[in-house]
Amino acid sequence: MKIAIIGTRGIPNHYGGFEQCAEYLALGLVKRGHEVLVYNSHNHPYQKSEWNGVDLRHCYDPEHKLGTAGQFIYDLNCILDVRKRKCDVILQLGYTSGSVWGWLLPKKVVVTTNMDGLEWKRTKYSGKVRKFLQWAEKLGVKYSDHLISDSIGIQDYLKQKYNADSTFIAYGATLFEQPVESILKSYQVSSYQYDMLIARLEPENSIELILDGVATANLNRPFLVIGKHETTYGNYLKEKYAGNGQIRFVGGVYNIDILNSLRHYSNIYFHGHTVGGTNPSLLEAMASNTLICANDNPFNKYILGTDAIYFSDADGVAEQLLQVRYEEDKYQAMIQANKDKITNIYDWELIVDQYEKHLSEVKGVLNR
Repeated sequence: MKIAIIGTRGIPNHYGGFEQCAEYLALGLVKRGHEVLVYNSHNHPYQKSEWNGVDLRHCYDPEHKLGTAGQFIYDLNCILDVRKRKCDVILQLGYTSGSVWGWLLPKKVVVTTNMDGLEWKRTKYSGKVRKFLQWAEKLGVKYSDHLISDSIGIQDYLKQKYNADSTFIAYGATLFEQPVESILKSYQVSSYQYDMLIARLEPENSIELILDGVATANLNRPFLVIGKHETTYGNYLKEKYAGNGQIRFVGGVYNIDILNSLRHYSNIYFHGHTVGGTNPSLLEAMASNTLICANDNPFNKYILGTDAIYFSDADGVAEQLLQVRYEEDKYQAMIQANKDKITNIYDWELIVDQYEKHLSEVKGVLNR
C-alpha cells in the first residue's frame, strides 16, 4: 500500500504523542514493505525529504507566527498537497484543526481517522473553543470513511453519540529496561524515597487535587512535579504551594530515558489525566516498572484495571501517600502485571500489526 499520514507536525518526533505515533507507525509500515509518506511542518528540525525509508513532505506552517490559527493553515496545506499524491489510504491522526477542511480530502482515496480523546472536555478551553471542538469532532466523523479509537471508552462514545463504528487500536509503548540510578542526584532524590507526577500543568490533569493531597499528607518525602510551569496556571500552582518545601516544580523534562528512570525509581507515580483515550504517558509509566496511582475514571481503569491504586479526591491522594510502600508484594505484583500488558497488548510491534491489518481491510472501501 501507499499510505499518507497527516495531522501531525512531523517525524522524527520533536513534539508529542501523535508525532511519536506517526514515527513508530511509519517506520513499522515501511519495514513491512509499504510506501509511507508523512507530512511535516516546513520548520521541522529535520529538513530532509526522506528518513529511514519514510518519504517526508514539508508544508508551510505559520503556527510560529500566528499561534493556533497557523495550525489550520498548515493542515489545509497538507490536505491540498495530498490531493496531488496517488495514495491508497490517508491516515489522519486527530481532527482538531484538520476536520474543517475535510470536504477537501480526496474523494477517491480512503480516509481513516484516529479520533484522539474528548478534546472538547478540556477545562483549559473557553466555552466558545469547546463548542468549536465539538463541531470539529462532528466534522471529523462526517468526512472520514473509517474511524479508529485508541480506547474502548472513546469507541463507546463515538457509537453512542454518532452511531459511528470504529476500530479499536490502542496507543503503543516499549518496555524500559535500563534505568540509570545516577540521574537521581541531579534531582536531589534517592531511590524509592520520593513520589512524582509528569503532566502538562492543566486543571484536567488533577494537578491541584494531587498537590492538595501531598500537602495534607505532610510527609518529608520529596514530590516532583515535572511539566512546563511557566504558564498562568503553573504560576498559580507555584504561588499556592510556595511554602511547601516537599513539592518541587522541576519544569519540563523531554529526555525519555531520564523520565523513565525517574518513574522507575519513584515510590508512587501519580497519573491524574481525566480526558482522552489511551494516554501515552500512562503506558510509559506502565513500561517503566513503577507503581501507579491514577485518577479513578473509566479511561484509566480500562487500561489499569486492578493493577493500580486510585484516587478521586485530595484525601484519597493523602491516604495513598501515607499508607502505600512500593516494595510490598501486592504492589510489586501490580507493577509486573502492567509490564506484562505492555509486552502482550501495547507493544509497538503489535500496534503496528493492528494498523497494517486495519489499513489493508479498509483500502478501497469508501463510505463518504
